Amino acid sequence: MVNPVDSKSSGTRWLLPVLLTVQFLVSLDMSVVNIALPDIGDDLGFGADSLLWVVNAYALAFGGLLMLGGRLADVVGRRRTLLAGFAVFGIASLAGGLAQTPGQLVAARAVQGAGAAALAPVALALITVNYAAGPARSRALGLWGAAGALGGAVGVMAGGLLTDWAGWRSVMLINVPVVLAVLLLSRRGVPADRRTGPAPRLDVVGALLVTGGMAVLVLGLVRTETHAWGSGTTLGTLAAAAVLLAAFAVVESRQRQPLLRLGLLGNRPVLSANAFALLMSSGQFAAFYFTSLYLQEVLSYGSTRAGAAFLPFCAGIVAGSVISTRNAGRFGERATLVTGGLLGAAGFVWFALTVGPDGTFLGSILGPSLVASVGIGMCFVPLGTAATSGVAAGETGMASGLLNSSRQLGGSLGLAVLVTVASGVTGSAGPAGDGGGPGALADGYATAFGVAAALLVAAAAATAVLHPARTPSRPAETSAETSDAAESEKSPKNLADGVDPRPYRSTQR
Repeated sequence: MVNPVDSKSSGTRWLLPVLLTVQFLVSLDMSVVNIALPDIGDDLGFGADSLLWVVNAYALAFGGLLMLGGRLADVVGRRRTLLAGFAVFGIASLAGGLAQTPGQLVAARAVQGAGAAALAPVALALITVNYAAGPARSRALGLWGAAGALGGAVGVMAGGLLTDWAGWRSVMLINVPVVLAVLLLSRRGVPADRRTGPAPRLDVVGALLVTGGMAVLVLGLVRTETHAWGSGTTLGTLAAAAVLLAAFAVVESRQRQPLLRLGLLGNRPVLSANAFALLMSSGQFAAFYFTSLYLQEVLSYGSTRAGAAFLPFCAGIVAGSVISTRNAGRFGERATLVTGGLLGAAGFVWFALTVGPDGTFLGSILGPSLVASVGIGMCFVPLGTAATSGVAAGETGMASGLLNSSRQLGGSLGLAVLVTVASGVTGSAGPAGDGGGPGALADGYATAFGVAAALLVAAAAATAVLHPARTPSRPAETSAETSDAAESEKSPKNLADGVDPRPYRSTQR
């Protein structure tokens, strides 16, 4: 039987640094190329309409493959999935840094997103399985959440610095030595996989349907900048995604070993965590995007200066994670999530009231950045705990993939909606012919921040309604000695739901 270990155990002292690096890199590469896009376009000869595919290719592969990546961790082993994901991510980063044509770079970014889709879910699964419930797990989850949020914020800053100092290729190549170092560390620091029962089957049909459905859904959302929401292209794409995801739900309801056991969503903490993640990410990702635009397009900051302006976000996220780690156990997941969501919303309201054509860093950025980021940082510990509450060890990858899918889908949906909202306000603001002036841009960004605040309020409200006052603990993993007894005692309902009581065990090498 596997016993979750304390974070100070000598056998796992390198595990957490590996998992934090995973979360940081995955988030970093979603934003690090943004500021480098003009240089990339000039150097490789991208057309105006095709340049965004440097970002979208990563988002499509990442969002589409997250559920598959999470389930692979349960089926083939968490350590194997982690090592394979790192290898794919590192090779794709090298290929992207050496790309000579637009097609090569876009393909490399897509493969990079596929590697990230294997890495992100397994990190949360390994924390849940290897750290005992209580202070050890809370600390690990707090650092895990902070690493992800910091990666997004630092990505903007690093993108500006690297592009200015070393050229756009450095934003891709910087991953290579990091991946090599962590691969070596992972061989010693990540527990080896040892199976205690027959290998579960991978739901291939479900994998194809959910991958296609999620990829098509993200595609429809990211293309709303060039294809209006009411256009035939957008409506057709979203309809196709709905059909694929509906077919996925039907298939999963009939599978004995599904990619996503639908009964998982009957677990109220899991449901509330995913609803919160979807809504919070919708506001958070868009807020990062509009802050970057405001700094550069309205306040005329250069790349490096704009990146440095994100430092308050980084500091606030760390502070919020520390607060949550120390107090989430005392006040409970629901209270912590509601408080963090409302505090984040207050920061976005502050942004909405102060961003203007005559804004300053001290008056329009510093204060709201700190308030919003502290609130967001407070949410990661209870979010990670709730998303795996009451989940069997053999389904932690599944639950982790679901949470990461909710976050990615929320980010894509929120950005698509808020870009449309901001563009509508900007286009109608100011005197005729001046719809794109600093004042009109600031009006559009302010409106977007207001909507982002409303999304975080909705996240807090959903948690208050859905999340129970007390949450169940994660069932212990079944030991090799008792697996036969557990198999014989499985109820018909569990058989229908496809619960496998004999998951991978983690053992120290």
